[in-house]
Amino acid sequence: MSQFSGALQLTDLDDFITPSQDCIKPVEIKRKPGKVGKLRVEDDGSYTEISHEGEETRLEKPKITLNDCLACSGCITSAESVLISQQSQDELYRVLKENILQTGQSSQEKLVVLSISPQARASVAAKFKLSAQATARKLTSFFKSLGVHYVFDAAFANNFSLIESCLEFEKRYKASETTKNSLPMLASACPGEIMNSERRTKANSQVWLVGTVNSSITQEGRLPTL
Repeated sequence: MSQFSGALQLTDLDDFITPSQDCIKPVEIKRKPGKVGKLRVEDDGSYTEISHEGEETRLEKPKITLNDCLACSGCITSAESVLISQQSQDELYRVLKENILQTGQSSQEKLVVLSISPQARASVAAKFKLSAQATARKLTSFFKSLGVHYVFDAAFANNFSLIESCLEFEKRYKASETTKNSLPMLASACPGEIMNSERRTKANSQVWLVGTVNSSITQEGRLPTL
């Protein structure tokens, strides 16, 4: 039985790219005047163009470059599929089991931190007809009983990011009276937005407008170290 939701399942009929596969990019077919021909898909996945006269031309295999891909880790690529497999339910249980075997050996024990989003908590609460607070308490008790060291509410770190973003905007607003390019301020938790600003804009004009506050996910990762 799959340990992932339907949106994250890696099957043979989906848009995911496993490490053994090439990045899928449509073959570019140059349209030129002439009679209609046809394409033949070879056993190795390549394409052969067959003209009306029967002449065969092997089409060049497409290659993806940094100009085509933002490499933002925001989509399910080969690297992401590996990350997903390492963060499955089975992987969590494996780490928790190893921690039990390493009890008393702090150097070998892994720190397990779990973050619960408000959406996930609300979904569980609706399923079992519980209040949000009761659901949070039960989930925290359950995960800690499994050996999880820390259980955080994702909204907590999100509030940190919002507060810091407000303070940065206030600072930029005051500086805009004497400094150019202070406003507008762009804010996003998507790494693809940063990549887009760096690679796709003229002279990187947007980079200086992007807020410097870390995303809520980054803030969440730093909480156990405080």
